[in-house]
Amino acid sequence: MPQSPLIFDPSLIRTRRLRAQPDYENASFLHREIAERMAERLDDLTPRFPVTLATNGRGGVSADVLKGRGGIETLIEVDAATDLLRDTGLRAVLSLETLPFTNGALDCVFAANELHQVNDLPGALVQIRRALRPDGLFLGAIFGPETLNPLRLAFLEAEAALDAPVSPHIAPTIDIRDVAGLLQRAGFALPVADTETITVSYANPFKLLQDLRSMAETNILHERSRRPLRRAVLMRALELLQEKAAGPDGRFNIPFEIIFLTGWAPAPTQQQPLRRGSGEVSMANVFGVPDGAKDD
Repeated sequence: MPQSPLIFDPSLIRTRRLRAQPDYENASFLHREIAERMAERLDDLTPRFPVTLATNGRGGVSADVLKGRGGIETLIEVDAATDLLRDTGLRAVLSLETLPFTNGALDCVFAANELHQVNDLPGALVQIRRALRPDGLFLGAIFGPETLNPLRLAFLEAEAALDAPVSPHIAPTIDIRDVAGLLQRAGFALPVADTETITVSYANPFKLLQDLRSMAETNILHERSRRPLRRAVLMRALELLQEKAAGPDGRFNIPFEIIFLTGWAPAPTQQQPLRRGSGEVSMANVFGVPDGAKDD
């Protein structure tokens, strides 16, 4: 069976998260906002989800926003290392690519701030669907193409201007149409993908880099350059960022495009589309066309 391409470095993900942990609370605002917007979707649902798995155990971000929602009785928090998890409640060190749950063990999987660092995303979605009981709910979020785009372009232009080797500094993202297709391929019923943009305003480009480090959202690509980034390239990129993205007040806006995903494990009780040709209402009657009428 062919292995999925190694896009991200799993050991580096763990190392970066552990290094960022002491300062994570000061920069967790983006992760908390994403998780909160995801959790709000539970407020409109009547089904209950007693046993829920939540990713991103760092700082208890998911646990905080899920408290009192969805009829959750047992919350299992997971992350890449024991040191990243709180000392209370059920917790486990695991990856979404290797879920150790039997079929139908979970009522809900709440995957906030995790999917964008998964190497085998199609495989992870299949495992999530299998771990859900019939009519169980999957809620997820993943970064879309507009995320950090001004910074991405600034690095490319700086490397070109200084004749420096081009190297990927920001991870590739997925389009909403592609990720919606992955939900269908994974076997989810009633799949939905929608996108929102969270814009963060900065006065200083160095604060953006500091936040990315503290969130452990810096470069974890397996094919990244192992050579240190030239200082001249970094400084030119930050100058370009401020020149091209700054507004009249000198502040510049950084977009984070978030694609929110919803899918249900199939169940006989769910609504099903009608079989083709089984409709009992004539479309001619719907549009007010007399029977037997033809277009001129």
